[in-house]
Amino acid sequence: MKKYQLTVTTREGTGRSASRRLRKAEKIPAILYGKHTKPETLAVNAPEFVKLLKEIAGRAALVELKRDGGPSALSFLQEIQRDPITDRYLHVDLQEVKENEKMIISVTVRVTGEAYGVKTEGGVLDTQTKRLRIRTLPKDLPEFIEVNVTELKMGEAIHVGSLKAPAGVELLDNPGQPVVLCVAPPEEEVVAVATPAAGEGAPAAAGAEGAAAPAAGAAAPAAGDAKAGAPAPAKDAKAAAPAAGAKPAAPAKK
Repeated sequence: MKKYQLTVTTREGTGRSASRRLRKAEKIPAILYGKHTKPETLAVNAPEFVKLLKEIAGRAALVELKRDGGPSALSFLQEIQRDPITDRYLHVDLQEVKENEKMIISVTVRVTGEAYGVKTEGGVLDTQTKRLRIRTLPKDLPEFIEVNVTELKMGEAIHVGSLKAPAGVELLDNPGQPVVLCVAPPEEEVVAVATPAAGEGAPAAAGAEGAAAPAAGAAAPAAGDAKAGAPAPAKDAKAAAPAAGAKPAAPAKK
């Protein structure tokens, strides 16, 4: 098992103000927990820590902590806090381990091979469990847990209980917990557009317009009142107008 190294210094002061001062100085607040020792507050050089993470690349790894003038300690990264907006590292939790004592650690799942259900049946892989908890001695710590999916068919799953753990490693998760599944690809959703039947569109529009306009009887006079609203009949028009050919009356003499 490869060991990585990280330089740490004792951190004086706790709280937000002290942590902000450390981050301004390009250092990350950290704490080291130990089974046989009290928690110890530390500070980690930020550029060195970023370089370490790139080297580890998500694998399970042991980190040897180097102190200036003090004893070294063997540990692993327990938790890393990061600002979701600025992406800066805010805090690091380290778990101290002993060479002759078993430890419990979470290890990444690595899928290998091409599933039969994907290659032949058109299925897709669904990784349900991305990390597994294991118990092991530091010397037997695997970088990842390998899961071979070559024989996996459509509708089948690989569970924790069917995995073969590396030598010296004990899997702690529920044996019935699914790790990888081969499932049918999701169906494309078809959105149906409703089309009105022939002749339905026009009446609907007419009905809408009729609802907005006043009723026919209210807008126009009743049938019995039509004559009152209409012009006088033709015979009345003759009475009102001078007779055809009649001479206009002469003006009265003064």
